[in-house]
Amino acid sequence: MSETLESEAITQALQIIDRSLGTLHQRELVSTTEMSDLLLDMRSVLAAVELEIDLDKTPAGASN
Repeated sequence: MSETLESEAITQALQIIDRSLGTLHQRELVSTTEMSDLLLDMRSVLAAVELEIDLDKTPAGASN
């Protein structure tokens, strides 16, 4: 299950990168805000999957 989630996260991150490259490659300048947003979007996708994997590994009834 975690391999599937990781694969989906990688696919989503690649889609974000491809979409952004399609927009940004034609421009000479890109603002730091736009780059920060792009990196945060990718981080959010990958962090969400990491959280799901961690939750899947937690035994039922266990609490932190």
